[in-house]
Amino acid sequence: MPEQKQRPRIISRGHYADTFEPDSDEEVYDADTESLVRALLQQVGENPDREGLKRTPLRVAKAMDFLTSGYGMSVDEVVRNAIFSENCKEMIVVRNIELYSLCEHHMLPFFGHAHVGYLPNGRVVGLSKIARVVDVFARRLQVQERLTQQVADALMETLAPFGVAVVIEASHICMMMRGVQKQNSTTVSSAMRGTFEEDARTRSEFMAFLRRE
Repeated sequence: MPEQKQRPRIISRGHYADTFEPDSDEEVYDADTESLVRALLQQVGENPDREGLKRTPLRVAKAMDFLTSGYGMSVDEVVRNAIFSENCKEMIVVRNIELYSLCEHHMLPFFGHAHVGYLPNGRVVGLSKIARVVDVFARRLQVQERLTQQVADALMETLAPFGVAVVIEASHICMMMRGVQKQNSTTVSSAMRGTFEEDARTRSEFMAFLRRE
């Protein structure tokens, strides 16, 4: 495998974005990526030296670093010491976790919500960490089906619960702006592990939580 290119510098405070604006007119963030973006602007018939586009290559380089920052993160890193012993036997569900990702087929965004539930087996995790686990995998080039499976598998491995359920509902720009151009279509994917896969009643209880207002 070719050696992976090092990111030029971190552009976030912890897990979230800082700024995509240039620090100065002379700033170069990632010369290789900026050169590629400049060539792409020329290829589509634009003038990369006009005022509105002059710093676009730098902004795109920074944005792509952030949007694909999941490659540089791990579940262990984001969960850290937020797993606690707790005698909790009831289902825990976090609904409507906003997610934004990039389709690996066209590098166009897809966005929506993840709903995550698990049945603890003596351990619980800080609720915000569930959202962060979703981001670890969403901030990569993805397909929705794989993203759903990865979140479920990561939580099973990290928490060792009785079961995990993940449902993702998303809209795909590659279907909305190009191709079939169906602006109102959404895609729903699910991954069930452990008790959620084996017990229809547990699965039904989880799905009932998602239907509640």
